[in-house]
Amino acid sequence: MNKPVLKAHKRLDLSDVSVISNFQEGFKDHPSIEALDARWKQELFNSSLYDSIYETIINQDYTNVEFVVNLPTETLKKQLADLNAKTPFNVEYNPSLESVIKNYLKNRHQSLERLMALSDYYFPLFEQVLDKYDLPLEIKYLAIVESALKPRAKSRVGATGLWQFMFGTGKEYDLNVSSYVDERMDPIKSTEASAKYLAKLYKIFGDWDLALASYNSGPGNVTKAIRRSGGYTNYWNIRPYLPRETAGYLPAFLATMYIFEYADFHDFKPKRPEFAYFETDTVHVKQQISLDQVAEIMDIEMEVLQFLNPSYKLDIIPHVASKDYKLRLPWDKVGAFVANENAIYAKAKADFDKREKPLPQLFEVSNKIRYRIRSGDYLGLIARKFGVRVSQIKKWNGLRNNNIRVGKHLTIYPRRATVYASTKKKAIKVSSNTYVVKSGDSLWSISQKFAGVSVENLKRWNNISGNRLKPGMRLKLKK
Repeated sequence: MNKPVLKAHKRLDLSDVSVISNFQEGFKDHPSIEALDARWKQELFNSSLYDSIYETIINQDYTNVEFVVNLPTETLKKQLADLNAKTPFNVEYNPSLESVIKNYLKNRHQSLERLMALSDYYFPLFEQVLDKYDLPLEIKYLAIVESALKPRAKSRVGATGLWQFMFGTGKEYDLNVSSYVDERMDPIKSTEASAKYLAKLYKIFGDWDLALASYNSGPGNVTKAIRRSGGYTNYWNIRPYLPRETAGYLPAFLATMYIFEYADFHDFKPKRPEFAYFETDTVHVKQQISLDQVAEIMDIEMEVLQFLNPSYKLDIIPHVASKDYKLRLPWDKVGAFVANENAIYAKAKADFDKREKPLPQLFEVSNKIRYRIRSGDYLGLIARKFGVRVSQIKKWNGLRNNNIRVGKHLTIYPRRATVYASTKKKAIKVSSNTYVVKSGDSLWSISQKFAGVSVENLKRWNNISGNRLKPGMRLKLKK
């Protein structure tokens, strides 16, 4: 795709906070970004599907499904046979696979549409890497089963990223983890690593079904299942001898592949933009800088930067002489950043130098405070002070832009600890089975208080379909 030529941008002195607004006015969003449908963007940034997909695989149901849409078994058999003819995976009909496919079509239609929208961004990246290593392009569907296309997904046992690497396996494939960076969350690096790992597993087993099974549970569990089955090497024959999660793993993968390949047939209408939303490029980081500093100076939504740069755990890009850390930006912001990077880094350094120490007390999210704006304050600085996002402050206070006035007050719901603390406080363990909702609570704020509890968990355990809570409600914290 040919990109428009970026115009040269005037260098500005950003050492004075007062010039930030003027600086931002010179750089408008690409018209296509401005026109992006808000619903699609919300799905893109805030996907909560990971927990539900994990539970589905663990508790895979193979009973017959009374399906409202006409999908005769003979029609499904023909479609699976056509799919089997063009893929190296064994997409053969069996009653268990039929049950999983119909269950997904009946109960997960909306979730699958959301994943199809997300796939518009990730699949071209996956396909490029898979083609590089001469692997089946259908492996792209594995990332849906692994992580629901959520780069910061983390399983209960610590597997992390789009491709769910454990710490040790990640290190083996050069995915490094530090206090600031987790390369298992980097979409490009983790996809490269998964391609190498899957190629190795296929070399061992010579069968893609078994390679995927061993990707999930390890080659040792697959070879044990082969022995216990009496020497069979067909996945469906050894499935009863595999760990429970792996037994549901390949059916989930095949069902996902089938539904994506026959999405039009089953009337899926994902909310896709009419354009490539994230046309992006990277810049080499020459000095420590935080994503919210970039967001404030460059007038980019924080959620956009977090989506494009998921591997920075604290939303801070460190500068290490031996490392090549990059900042990924929408392409129409790259020229502005490069033309003014000295001033931007000077502004970032000044912010770090005058940053207050982490708040000594532990704020509960439900504790609303009124903050009086002081001279020199701006939204990015206030957001860092309380460990929240600029977009949250704007939402809480009905702000349409970043302009604030000295002496005015802002409503803030501080996080339990600032994100820049040198040691992050861990969420408390669940010591009770229930929680009483307080004024100002939200599902997200409650989930942050307890280790191992997510918004999706709270919804599922309490049969909540929306996000509204009432003070006094008693929520289950365990299944």
